[in-house]
Amino acid sequence: MIAYDDDEPVGWAAVHPRADTSFATNRKIPHVDDQAVWSLWCVRVRPGRRKQGISHQLVAGAVEFARSHGAPAVEAYPVDNRGQKVDLTMAYVGTKRLFEAAGFVQAAETTSVLNGFPRVLMRLRLR
Repeated sequence: MIAYDDDEPVGWAAVHPRADTSFATNRKIPHVDDQAVWSLWCVRVRPGRRKQGISHQLVAGAVEFARSHGAPAVEAYPVDNRGQKVDLTMAYVGTKRLFEAAGFVQAAETTSVLNGFPRVLMRLRLR
């Protein structure tokens, strides 16, 4: 997904069937079940364009894209930073709070850590 302001790209999100991503074989990110879920693993907003709700719009667009392609659920693997500042070079996975705002719920713990914060598996059921 790409977010535009007029003709200028201001952000993007990566979403794809989990089976076709590195998360399909990642030992640190568990499989909750055998559903053909999609993974939303990266949300980026350009510097100078942050704090404008673009990441929320990107997550919503990625969810709708997955839904329109028959995904039963979408997973994300954000950091649980508990409100603490995340280094912007590591913020591409998103935060637990971002995904909670979009209706995702924590489905599992992971053994993955990014920028000193634990990553969690968040899931949004679509059907």
